[in-house]
Parts: sequence; C-alpha cells; structure tokens
Amino acid sequence: MRTLLAALVTAGLLGAAGCGADDRPADPTGTPRGTLTVFAAASLTESFTTLGREFEATHPGVRVTFNFAGSSALATQIVQGAPADVFASAAPRNMATVTEAGAADGAPTVFARNQLVIAVPKGNPDRITGLADLVRPGVTVALCAEQVPCGAAARSALDAATVRLTPVTLEQDVRGALAKVTLGEVDAALVYRTDARAASAEVDGVEFPESAAAVNDCPIVVLADATNPTAARAFVDQIHSARGRAVLSAAGFQPPSGP
Repeated sequence: MRTLLAALVTAGLLGAAGCGADDRPADPTGTPRGTLTVFAAASLTESFTTLGREFEATHPGVRVTFNFAGSSALATQIVQGAPADVFASAAPRNMATVTEAGAADGAPTVFARNQLVIAVPKGNPDRITGLADLVRPGVTVALCAEQVPCGAAARSALDAATVRLTPVTLEQDVRGALAKVTLGEVDAALVYRTDARAASAEVDGVEFPESAAAVNDCPIVVLADATNPTAARAFVDQIHSARGRAVLSAAGFQPPSGP
C-alpha cells in the first residue's frame, strides 16, 4: 500500500510539473515564449505596435500586450505594483520615478528622441507659424499637463520663447491633446512631431525653433519584477536594433544622441 501511495504521489507531482511547463516564459534553450507586457508612452503607439507584431513573428512563442498611456501614469502604475515586463518612457523624468523606486532591472537606455510641433487643423486655417501666434485673440490651445513629458517639454519651449500661454485644456497624454485638434475643439495643440505625423490626414505639424530647447530622450528598461525577463530583454534588443531604429525614424523619432 505504501509503495502504491508513493507511486501515486510521485506521478501527481510529475503531472503538476508537466501542466505548468507551457506557462514558463522560456524553454530550456532560453528561447522567449509566453506573454510579454510592455508599458509604453502614448507617443510610441504606432511604432511599438508595428515592432510588437514583428517581434511576435520572429518569436512565435511570444504574445506581446501593450499598455499605452502618459508616461507619468505608467510610472505610477509600475511603482504601485502593476504587472509589466518592460517600460518605455517619453522622458527621463518619468523613468527616474521607476528607477528610484527600485523597480528597474539595470540602467535604462535611450533608444530615441522626440521633438514638439504645433498641431493645427489640415490646411492651417488660422495661419499659425510659431508660438507667438498661439496667444492671438480667439486662438484656443490644448497642452499636456506638466507632469506628462509633452507638457513639461511644452513649458520649456514656451519659456524659451517668452510666451505666456493659457491653454483651454490640459490633457493627461499627448494623444488627448492631439484629439482636441482633430475633433475641432481647439485651434492648436503642442504635440510631438511623431503624433502629428501619425495624424497627417487630419492635422498639419508646424515646426518652431524653440522646440530645440525641449527635445525629449526616450528611455527603455526591463523591469525588476518582470515575469518574462527573457522576452523582455529580447524586445529591448529589438528596439535598439537597426530595424527598430528604422521603424522609429519612419515615425518621426530622432536617433539618440551620441554613439
């Protein structure tokens, strides 16, 4: 009887181990598989969606899921324990929230840079050519809130131009500010060049010189509590690869400074 019981217990343990094997994030050779969860700034939506599909194609055992939002909100979620494997921020300040909380696995690396433009309705009906035009009587403007990278960048650019602007709305991410223009609720918004390009059928992006004072570095990092670190590291490598940079460049991102 004892021998039979021991055999049954052993079989049960082996069966349980076998049932869990398909949920492991990597096979014995280190090949990534399982679900990869990426928290990424709203401005990265199109680029990362494309790269996520390509990552799944080259890593058939992996399913990539994204949470796109304002970088400040994502950083707060991560620090509060939201499950994620990778964080890509639109600015270093929000990445610092994560690293200073000990939630990053190693040092973040910058993979791209982004710069502001003035988004206006297609055809630029108000003939806006620079920041000074945004304070003309009757012109309504949307900005991002200052805790969001696009809002902090907008404040730096406005300060550089010594323009005192009162927006009619403050949005929690760059897509919210852009939507105010595409919906016809405001005459202009300060958004990233990449977002204006993604919505080029509906808006024009007006370049202005003071945007050079507010270029944002975009850092990425594998998270300390990642449940799929193998896939996370492979995804970060893809973002830094020649193909990753090509996709980002096509979207309007600039390459990181330095070598």
